Order: sequence, then C-alpha cells, then structure tokens
Amino acid sequence: DVHVEESGGGLVQAGGSLRLSCTVSGFTFDDYAIGWFRQAPGKEREGVSCIDNSDDGTNYADSVKGRFTISSDNVKNTVYLQMNDLKPEDTAVYYCAAARRGIYCSGTYFFHPQATSTFFTYWGQGTQATVSS
Repeated sequence: DVHVEESGGGLVQAGGSLRLSCTVSGFTFDDYAIGWFRQAPGKEREGVSCIDNSDDGTNYADSVKGRFTISSDNVKNTVYLQMNDLKPEDTAVYYCAAARRGIYCSGTYFFHPQATSTFFTYWGQGTQATVSS
C-alpha cells in the first residue's frame, strides 16, 4: 500500500522558520516526483514546490522562491520543505503528494489547474502551518 505522511507544521512568528517532512512508502521513491501544495482558508489548493527524485530537479512557486528549499533523502524516502522568512500569507494546510512521473514537477504540469486532481495521485493528510504577524 502507498502511504504518504507529512509532519513538522506548527505556529511561528513572522520571520521564523519551519521544516516540513514528507515520508512515503509503497512505491519506488526514485521514480517519483514529490510535490508540496498548500491550501489557505477560502482559497484553492496551490503548488508550492516540487522535486523530481530521478534527477533532483526542483521547482518553486514565485511566492516562495528564495525563502523555501525542497530537498530529498533517498535513504529515508523523505522529502523536506525548509521554510524560512515566513509570512502570515504562508499560513495554510500543507500537503505532500506523489506523482508517477518526474516531468510532473515541471511548470507545465505542477502549476496546471488540474495538477492536484490529475497528475499527483497519492496524498497525505496535511499539516497546519500558522504564521502570526
């Protein structure tokens, strides 16, 4: 069975940091793309960052470039999202999801409106990150 689990959310003040973890099992880690998405109250779920585990290629939303860093530990089957200089607008539930093809990390797919329903097929339950002003 495929299993995706996030951890690491919490409450921080603006300017602070959080590190989210996504541990997966049940599939060949190196063959998959792992993406982080977030959903704020009343808003659509949006892509934040993605890593293609076949070649370590990464992608970031413009709103987090320079502040967030995605990385992967292929031994632990875990993907991390280091979030620095957090802002109140980063407050959201953060979800980790897996896609069968690394190409789904590219902008054409990752930021596509149907990314969450079509390309990324395995999802975790989400972890809350709250940034106070």
